Amino acid sequence: MKLHDLRQPVAKADRKRIGRGHGSGHGKSAGFGTKGQGARSGRGGSLYFEGGQLPLVRRLPHKRGFRNRNRVPYSVVNVGMLNIFPVGSMVEAIDLVAAGLVRDFKQPIKILGDGELERALTVRVEACSAAAKAKIEAAGGTFEAPEEWLGAE
Repeated sequence: MKLHDLRQPVAKADRKRIGRGHGSGHGKSAGFGTKGQGARSGRGGSLYFEGGQLPLVRRLPHKRGFRNRNRVPYSVVNVGMLNIFPVGSMVEAIDLVAAGLVRDFKQPIKILGDGELERALTVRVEACSAAAKAKIEAAGGTFEAPEEWLGAE
């Protein structure tokens, strides 16, 4: 045994031995009280039932709206963040991941229009908002959608 093999002892309580006599502290009725539906075998009933009271599930307002199953989750990058790239460079998904602006390039990337772009860049990502596209073009750069750059290669 070495110094790095030592571990601090972990406190672990003994499990309760329910219904094992008076001395255990959990004898006689074994924590189920005296008589009644809750003391019988096969006890419990449904989790929903509250003894005739209006159940919690029915007291709460019903969940509204719907979740669009065809929604595309984009990783978003604002136009102002693209100023870290050198002038005239091509910005693609891998560059955004390497710069730490996006976590992974498995999700499609969308450029949004917050901030100002001070340099001309060629941006090649899956989507771009109208405001972001206008700012990229105003700075002298271009935005290329997938159909443009997939056909070019």
